[in-house]
Amino acid sequence: MPKARETVLEIDLNALEHNYRYLRSKVDQTVKMMAVVKAFGYGSDVVAIAKKLTGLGVDYLAVAYTSEGVSLRKAGIELPIMVLHPQSYNFEEIINNCLEPSLYSEFVLKEFIATAKKLKQKHYPVHIKFNTGLNRLGFSEKETGTLKELLTGTDAVKAASFFSHLAASEDWKEREFTLEQIYTFKRIASQLVDALGYRPLLHICNTSGILNYPEAAFDMVRTGIGLYGFGNEQQEDQRLQPIGTLKTIISQIHELQKGDSVGYNRAFIASKPTKTATLPIGHADGINRQYGNGRAGVIVNGNYAPIIGNVCMDMLMIDITGIECEEGDEVIIFGGPQHATAFAEKGNTISYELITGISQRVKRVIVEK
Repeated sequence: MPKARETVLEIDLNALEHNYRYLRSKVDQTVKMMAVVKAFGYGSDVVAIAKKLTGLGVDYLAVAYTSEGVSLRKAGIELPIMVLHPQSYNFEEIINNCLEPSLYSEFVLKEFIATAKKLKQKHYPVHIKFNTGLNRLGFSEKETGTLKELLTGTDAVKAASFFSHLAASEDWKEREFTLEQIYTFKRIASQLVDALGYRPLLHICNTSGILNYPEAAFDMVRTGIGLYGFGNEQQEDQRLQPIGTLKTIISQIHELQKGDSVGYNRAFIASKPTKTATLPIGHADGINRQYGNGRAGVIVNGNYAPIIGNVCMDMLMIDITGIECEEGDEVIIFGGPQHATAFAEKGNTISYELITGISQRVKRVIVEK
């Protein structure tokens, strides 16, 4: 790859393909795969990601909100798309764009049935979510009777799938809790399948579920973070390939004398002669203040350079004392020699927050050999 000449997020579609094929290999080939592409494809480029996954043969896409699904339709994506957290206000838009809602409460199910009837729909595909322990969204087991009545009492909608979400599938200390979630889901789904007289797709496994509980793959699995190169534990991180590399350049180099300060609030004061570089990236781009004042660093010509002082909105400063470099040289924030998980941990957070927080003003560059 040519060296960066501005702040860019490089997105490697070959790495995406590697991750997809690796995760696909963990479950039986008859099991369908749903790719979660919410939040701009976990902070990458959702259209490029969706098109690549379509070509790889993924069965479903999932987004968080209606607007995300609509943007994919406008980009020409024709795969089935599930909306994980729809609001009743958007139900007509969902139907008009052939999106498939996750319905998680009596209120939203009734509202969607009413909208589907109004738009003269028949057997419109919906996904019914059960709360088996995460306690965010979903029908409880005690609501199974109500759910039966609503689903059997109309032909406006038809359950395309029943699903739930594992709370701690990456944590072996919570194995008993996870197994109880899987058992509860199986019990609820069995009751409803008997009542409906047909079997929707069943799915509960997320990325860590695929890796740690492949026996619970059922009919379909969902993967989000794994596609982007993160396995929630070091061993799996080594088998996956992060798709994103965040790069920038050196804008200016300064020679500081002892006692000189850097940045707002004089947060860094040189204790000796120090060489610094200013980079055109800041907290408005997703590299937040928590990474400043020596907590995290970047890679300059193969060398680690700590971030010094407070991160600014559009800039941050690094200590390059002893590093051979020039203005205009490439700098790697994360990716390549510095795993995003390692960078995130220095800011006391997780890779999810870091990669999804990269601002849309950062230019995306697609890499595919």
